[in-house]
Amino acid sequence: MALLIRLVWDAVMVKVALIFLRTTFFLFVAVAATGARAEELPEILVQCAACHGVDGIAKSADVPHLAGQHEVYLFNQLRAFKSGKRPHKEMRYMSRQMSDAEMADIAAHYARMPRQ
Repeated sequence: MALLIRLVWDAVMVKVALIFLRTTFFLFVAVAATGARAEELPEILVQCAACHGVDGIAKSADVPHLAGQHEVYLFNQLRAFKSGKRPHKEMRYMSRQMSDAEMADIAAHYARMPRQ
C-alpha cells in the first residue's frame, strides 16, 4: 500500500513539475510582451504567473483569472487551499509553504490589477 501511495505521489509531483516547466516558458514570453521584467516580480508571483498570467489573465480555460478579484476573497481562497478546505492538488502543493504575509501580498497584487 505504501508503495502505491508513493508511486501516485511521484506521478503527481512529475505532473506538477511538467506543468510548471511548460508554463514557465510562456511566463517569460508574456513578461517580454508586456514590458514587465521578471526581476521586478517576487519569486512567489513568478510561480503564480506561470498559470494565472503576468497580467492576472490565465491562458488556459481551466485556470481562473485573478486580475481584479477582491483582495479578501483571494486571500481566503489561498488559506482554504493551504488548509485543504478547498481541494485542488496543484494549489494545495503551491500554497503549502506560503506564509500569511505572502498570501496577503499575492492577494493584494492581483486585486490591484484591472479586470479584463
